[in-house]
Amino acid sequence: MRILVVEDDLKTSQYIAKGLSEAGHICDVLADGHDALFAATRDAYDVIVADRMVPSLDGLSMIKAVRAAGVRTPAIFLTSIGGVDDRVEGLEAGGDDYLVKPFAFSELLARINALNRRPAAQEQKTTLRVADLEMDLIMRRVTRHGQTIDLQPREFGLLEVLMRGEGRVITRTMLLERVWDLHFDPKTSVVETHISRLRTKIDKPFEAQLIHTVRHTGYTLHA
Repeated sequence: MRILVVEDDLKTSQYIAKGLSEAGHICDVLADGHDALFAATRDAYDVIVADRMVPSLDGLSMIKAVRAAGVRTPAIFLTSIGGVDDRVEGLEAGGDDYLVKPFAFSELLARINALNRRPAAQEQKTTLRVADLEMDLIMRRVTRHGQTIDLQPREFGLLEVLMRGEGRVITRTMLLERVWDLHFDPKTSVVETHISRLRTKIDKPFEAQLIHTVRHTGYTLHA
């Protein structure tokens, strides 16, 4: 999983990041609420872990803004503010879980895994659409401008990840994890090769380009 941790206490953030890394996850740590909001609405994360008391934009307001932007990434508040009313406020603001400090890392990890197992709203869709590109998840069929496009299983999986993250930057590491189930860099050009094949089938025969390269970062799909 790729996890966004919003925490301004250095010792706490390092402790969480180390534990998540050892558990095989990718962890991005930000100490500023505005930076976290930008990251959460720009990049694709599997879970957000947020303290309520962070600079610039508090965690509660940050999650509210994330939800207002239409981002449904599961979020857990990790905070020392632990009254019953505070927990209710956090859940009503768009949080999916609430854990009070001090905490046991094993419990935090279990809660993160539980959140990730929940079916997300977008994962219940049977059809994905971006501009004139359409993917039928049941029939495993892709069309663009009404024309059927024949994709290999890996190409289909790669395109599905890009379409689910429409408009967001999907990194090479994220693609290796989600399409090839690789949690390490194999030092090959497998991602680049499949992106090139996808472009040949998805973009080349049509006027508008949908797959875009974000230099030194990854790829994004949008009209």
